[in-house]
Amino acid sequence: MNQIPVKKNEKYIVDIIDNGFGGEGIAKVDGFTIFIPNALKGEKCEVLIVKVLSSQAYGKVIKIIEASEDRVEPDCATYQRCGGCDLRHMTYDATLNLKRNTVQSLINKELQNKIEAEKTIGMENPYNYRNKAQFPVGIDKEGNPTVGVFAQRSHTIIPIQNCKIQTEISQEIARCIIEFIRENKISVYDEEKQSGAIRHIVIKVGKYTNQIMCILVINEEIGKANENKLVEMLCTKYKDVKTIVKNINNKNTNVILGKQNVNLYGDGYIEDKLGEYTFKISPMSFYQVNPIQAEVLYNTAIEAANLSKEDILFDLYCGIGTIGIFASKFVKYVYGIEIVEQAIEDAKENAKINKVKNAEFICGDVEFAFDELINKKKIIPTAIIVDPPRKGLDAKTIQNILKIKPEKLVYISCNPATMVRDISKMEEVYVAEKIQPVDMFPYTSSVECVAVLQINIKK
Repeated sequence: MNQIPVKKNEKYIVDIIDNGFGGEGIAKVDGFTIFIPNALKGEKCEVLIVKVLSSQAYGKVIKIIEASEDRVEPDCATYQRCGGCDLRHMTYDATLNLKRNTVQSLINKELQNKIEAEKTIGMENPYNYRNKAQFPVGIDKEGNPTVGVFAQRSHTIIPIQNCKIQTEISQEIARCIIEFIRENKISVYDEEKQSGAIRHIVIKVGKYTNQIMCILVINEEIGKANENKLVEMLCTKYKDVKTIVKNINNKNTNVILGKQNVNLYGDGYIEDKLGEYTFKISPMSFYQVNPIQAEVLYNTAIEAANLSKEDILFDLYCGIGTIGIFASKFVKYVYGIEIVEQAIEDAKENAKINKVKNAEFICGDVEFAFDELINKKKIIPTAIIVDPPRKGLDAKTIQNILKIKPEKLVYISCNPATMVRDISKMEEVYVAEKIQPVDMFPYTSSVECVAVLQINIKK
């Protein structure tokens, strides 16, 4: 076995030869790989080795000796501690290039067809874009309730200051609620003891309607009097608050929302617009957190699908029906499938709101519901759009797609690694014609993709 050329707690001068998928710098010492957060390709750095494994090591930047032209001073005081963004030390254009390169590396590694990934579609203004904020609540060093974000790799809460990706109003409301909690001596959740009342403050904001939903995630009841006072305070102070919801989560879990919601004020939902369509958003609904880029993403996918009025479209993992409703005016009929019951109820309601009559939304596991539609009910789609979770498609769904061979197949993905894995499993039948990265989450290493697949006529 070759001797490892670096030692923990030792310093080294290294050249950064590349950036990894998470934005971390990559260096080599005698061929041995070192991953270094906050280092950029082309830089020379002094690094401290903090962890050594058999095949790689991890370092920390001590000094930047030669800086990349892509380096900028982070515009956030808590950037190095917070895990919300990981690319604020780069120019925005550099982050877009990084994301394209990430997708291209995966294509080169996994696909027979070595196509060129398109340039990442970015935002004109990549700030304060998130329409949903999930702020944990805890106790600060002085023993006072505090709200903010978790520090990297811990559950230590960094108080909200001026987050560059959350909306200003969601931060203001969260600070207002935590002040109410302090003044009224309401307890907050203690993870170790599994006791205390307030766990999270979740705020949803309609980008185009300005409607606001406030969700108070509780482990224990805070009393009717406190609930009434909170409602009165929020509604008096913020005219755009449309609904206030109490979500009950008394399980020892990292999952933020529990399954039970109680409306304290309003109807328990807000509305927002994507393009010409209006969507109802409930506490449990999945709705793209960046509506500006969501519209870009959906239009890209629908345009890529080249839909016609003769098409039967399957929208797999349809959520609250956003893509299917977007596509409905271009096709004969849409079948949407989603396992989350509340999302399907919202999808049905969204179809009614938008007067979409050529769409049916089905609650069930995509693997089985898709199988039943094509094999039992003999409904065969001519076009399929899939938008799976990060784990990608299950084997049965891939098998059924390959069985029916729809002419039009578009894969939307929040995880390009599982996307190219799934595409590689379909290359006997399909070839990736185009892969378009879209920057849904600026200044993070996450990248969304639209992949257009065509029947492989060479096979």
